[in-house]
Amino acid sequence: MTGNSANAEVLAETTLGTVKGKRNTSIYDDNYYSFERIPFAQPPLGALRFKAPVAATPWQGVLDSTQKAEKPLQKNARTNEIEGDEDCLYLNIYAKKLKSENPLPVMVFLYGGGFEKGDPTRDLHGPDYLMMKDVILVTIAYRLGPLGFLSLHDPTVGTPGNAGLKDQLLGLQWVKENIKNFNGDPNNITLFGESAGSASTHFMMLSPLAKGLFHKAILMSGTVLCPWALSPLKALPKRLAQANGYTGDDNDHDVLEYLQQLPAADLLRHNLLTKEENLDDCLFAFGPVIEPYLTETCIIPKQPIALFADAWGNDIPVIISGTSFEGLLMFARVHMAPFLLHELNENQQHMLPLELKQKHDIQTQRELAAKLREAHFAERELQMEHVLNYCEYASYKVFWHPILRTVKARLRHARAPTYLYRFDFDSPDFNHQRIGYCGKEVRGVSHVDDHSYLFFGDFAWKLDKDTPEFRTIQRKIDIWTSFAANSDPNCDNLDGNEWMPLQADGKLHCLNVSEDLEVIELPEIHKLQVWDSLYEVAEE
Repeated sequence: MTGNSANAEVLAETTLGTVKGKRNTSIYDDNYYSFERIPFAQPPLGALRFKAPVAATPWQGVLDSTQKAEKPLQKNARTNEIEGDEDCLYLNIYAKKLKSENPLPVMVFLYGGGFEKGDPTRDLHGPDYLMMKDVILVTIAYRLGPLGFLSLHDPTVGTPGNAGLKDQLLGLQWVKENIKNFNGDPNNITLFGESAGSASTHFMMLSPLAKGLFHKAILMSGTVLCPWALSPLKALPKRLAQANGYTGDDNDHDVLEYLQQLPAADLLRHNLLTKEENLDDCLFAFGPVIEPYLTETCIIPKQPIALFADAWGNDIPVIISGTSFEGLLMFARVHMAPFLLHELNENQQHMLPLELKQKHDIQTQRELAAKLREAHFAERELQMEHVLNYCEYASYKVFWHPILRTVKARLRHARAPTYLYRFDFDSPDFNHQRIGYCGKEVRGVSHVDDHSYLFFGDFAWKLDKDTPEFRTIQRKIDIWTSFAANSDPNCDNLDGNEWMPLQADGKLHCLNVSEDLEVIELPEIHKLQVWDSLYEVAEE
């Protein structure tokens, strides 16, 4: 590290060369240092498109890391415009201090967005709130959509899938090797993520390749058991090629060659999902897959639940969290695809998760689905006025029951603490995700509404410090950074609550964060027991 004077350049060494960062002042006047757009992989272009990432090569001189990178290439959900850059494999480091008596805890974040969109830059993930504390924040980019998750079965073409997860892994390896040069403690790294980033974090806990690259984890609204976390779709590469004019054979070599020559934006323009796939809750076309053959970088060799018992992640402490009305995420989807409600009336078996539909005959499916219909809709015929009932049902199907199954697996197999957290703070104007999904009239704490209280971004503004919103930021930051520092989330901002790890023989107690903090039994537990009853065979 060079220079102590205010005008000195902010330089740091890495294994690949020197980087230049800059001093910053947060929106609440905390000073910190930033190093942005540091490459950890070679640009995944040309012959490297769809492939596992290749480590970056050294550079000459000083790399300017004072400007943010482009976001990974993706389609804007609201405008349908293609944004970002295919050359996206960079990470960002934000350090409260570059020198201190002891190195600082490191917090590495993986963004969400359904494996189709997301952005590691300060546009969405500004470090301002976390820089109230003595920590280092790292945000890692990874490829999205087909660029990150195209999977071909022929081993000779070398594209088994999950390149986006392999990007994350390579980024974590870079952090482990280099973070000491930014005053970070390479032996105290917390990996945390939201939604798809949370499922990604969970995949890393199951992969031996990630062992030792982090030492605790926070799973926010997503685990590998969520129905969207593992794609069941087949023949997608050929469908993508055909949507772009391909007329050749169903041959992995030819399909790959055709797709690698297309402009990257063309890969993202088409909606490939059929009505049937929508009814099977395939929310996104491309995502993580069980890899069709083993390689040195294989992340998902078989069904994730089969990896639970022997996972190295059983030895690290975990916070698992969700929001109190996750399913508001679906509010706009039902309005755009009203056939979903009609189909649930006509064919109620579609209320079941796909894995249960695949396991049972149609009569059994309908019998099981009747339990869900009674629990969530009181057996009414579904109309558009029941959209909030549908959203509640989706909360359980898409998030809370997979979270519960993950918690129960942790309690069977883990040798380290598991803390359960429920975000229930319903701000009228600062819960940005709900406002984006539903408008300001609908209330409730939606999927990813907790994001507003961890990260500053172009959606936020400077809050008065006496507001409940700012107090919620302080609480959330204190909990997250206490866990990062000490592997224990208990801290001064818990208002006297003692938040204990879950016990295998105890009730599901969670820290409920609303206007007030309280340790309570998980309020969703009654309806979750209905969902549990659908899974007759105990999971091992």
